[in-house]
Amino acid sequence: MSRWNKSFISLLIALLVISFTSACAQSGDIPSRYNKKEYRVEMRDGITLFTAVYTPKDASKKYPIILFRTPYQASPYGENNYANFTGWGVPPKLISEGCVFVIQDVRGKFMSEGKFVDMRPHIVNKKSDKDVDESSDAYDTIEWLLANVENHNGKVGMLGNSYPGFYAAMAAIEAHPALKAVAPMAPLADWWKGDDVHHNGAFCLLQNFIFFQYSGPVRDTLTQNWPNPLQYASQDAYNFFRELGPLANADKKFFKGNIPFWEDCADHEAYDEYWQAKNNLQYFNNVTPAVLTIGGWYDSEDNYGHINIYKSIEEKNPGIYNGIVAGPWIHGGWFRTPGDSLGDTYFGAKWSDFYRDEIITPFFEHFLYGKGELDLPEAYMFDTGALKWNKFDQWPPKDVKATILYFRDGEKLSFDSPNDRYGYDDYVSDPKNPVPYTAFFHDSRLSYNKNYMIEDQRFASSRPDVLVYETEPLEEDLTIAGPLTADLFVSTTGTDADFVVKLIDVYPDFDDAIYYPPPTDVEWGGYQQLVRYEIMRGKFRFDPAKPEPFEPNKINEVQFGLNSVLHTFKKGHKIMIQVQSSFFPFFDMNPQTFVNVFKANESDFVKATHKIFRSDKYPSQIKFTTLQ
Repeated sequence: MSRWNKSFISLLIALLVISFTSACAQSGDIPSRYNKKEYRVEMRDGITLFTAVYTPKDASKKYPIILFRTPYQASPYGENNYANFTGWGVPPKLISEGCVFVIQDVRGKFMSEGKFVDMRPHIVNKKSDKDVDESSDAYDTIEWLLANVENHNGKVGMLGNSYPGFYAAMAAIEAHPALKAVAPMAPLADWWKGDDVHHNGAFCLLQNFIFFQYSGPVRDTLTQNWPNPLQYASQDAYNFFRELGPLANADKKFFKGNIPFWEDCADHEAYDEYWQAKNNLQYFNNVTPAVLTIGGWYDSEDNYGHINIYKSIEEKNPGIYNGIVAGPWIHGGWFRTPGDSLGDTYFGAKWSDFYRDEIITPFFEHFLYGKGELDLPEAYMFDTGALKWNKFDQWPPKDVKATILYFRDGEKLSFDSPNDRYGYDDYVSDPKNPVPYTAFFHDSRLSYNKNYMIEDQRFASSRPDVLVYETEPLEEDLTIAGPLTADLFVSTTGTDADFVVKLIDVYPDFDDAIYYPPPTDVEWGGYQQLVRYEIMRGKFRFDPAKPEPFEPNKINEVQFGLNSVLHTFKKGHKIMIQVQSSFFPFFDMNPQTFVNVFKANESDFVKATHKIFRSDKYPSQIKFTTLQ
């Protein structure tokens, strides 16, 4: 195991087992510079939320307030135990300048009263004090802080990563007037379409099997402790989940009805009212604070939320400050890692330092401290092929060209449409031998391989159940900027199927004159670097709320989006598309029989032959936009 895999996996385990703050080393100067008090802050419906308040000991000036709301434990508990706020993504400069820091357990978690609801839906028209949501809880907390904390300057900021990023984003809706700046980091937006529970109906098996153990059990009483994780024999993740069999076995063998959210997923396989209400993109009206949404191109958990929350706020709130940042990072990598490399790829500098000093610190200094003019573009985006930052007035950029690459015979990918009358390629998808999502075999207790989103795909392209299409070497640089759309024409001998489309940058064969990034011991000649991928559960191809079986051997169009990229394919490189029907065990295995996958039996899992058509009548293709 490489040192990068070890460090990234260790960070994820720290996140799941304990809170962000106690996962970090205690900061030496926080106790000497800050006083800590713990309170029970009452919400409008009478429920009290545990809230830890850190105030600077220097009372000679007034300070802004930075609020964190989290389901991951507002630890360390006890007024003599201090958090390290850099572990929450706070720039060290703000800690040294002084700020009132506040950490709060959200309702129903750890030391806060009430019932916890996963991605609690927003209530648009509140009619009484019983109508509470994350926006109202943030509002009531800020109101209490302004009335009860001394030496504040009347300005409040919020930030948070992942689930805490969701709470920060929701606070911006119908926000308290004192909330001036919000920085949602990798925020959740839609747990069915694209964030870390499902992608287009396909269940994120690997990470949620671990995550649900820690976050899923119902809390019986107020507690300062995480629930104990399940104990199970753990081979490498691929074989562990293959031997587990149907998803129903997870509950029978391990969860035993103690994980309500797992049961909710099983009962709501389609995009019904349960999931639609949790989609927060519909709620971002009346946003008044400045917003800076932060994320990583290689964030495997909440890349969808990062891009789409920015987009929703931009569309619904003209005139406010609304910015977006996307760098070469994994989930939370902008403050948890140096940001200089991932897997085999070196990005040229420690870009997390750049983000901290040139982006997030000036943002909060301007809106919370009133310091200086803010010289940030609306979209600060890192080009993962050219290895440089770009500034745009919006995302996606304005000056782009619509481009299509067509699947052609002979494993070719072409800018010219096909002229074959009945061309297709086929492969057999076997649920007992699914395509692995990574070549790295690892302990299934350790969640997923964080490097997989940039991994060399040669391990997959050699399999008979993976179709490969590639261009000729490019004659000039080509920069894809924005979202992509896969438009496939398919048939199957089964009644359901998943389709995975991967966009890949193929390096030229070795040439001493061509620059190859370190490490130098990597075989870069012919390297197939993953740029972006997405999966679509086929039965939702027409309507995510109304699954429909495939009629065997009938041609269907399956169209779905891939998240944005900003990537330059350099001259001499090739663009490759791979198509497959499993990505295991990151996603669960489709039985290829039209059933509720959570309740499928062993007999439902069957081999199926899938055809991808590439004819003039059925031109499978991938659509995107390029910088002009």
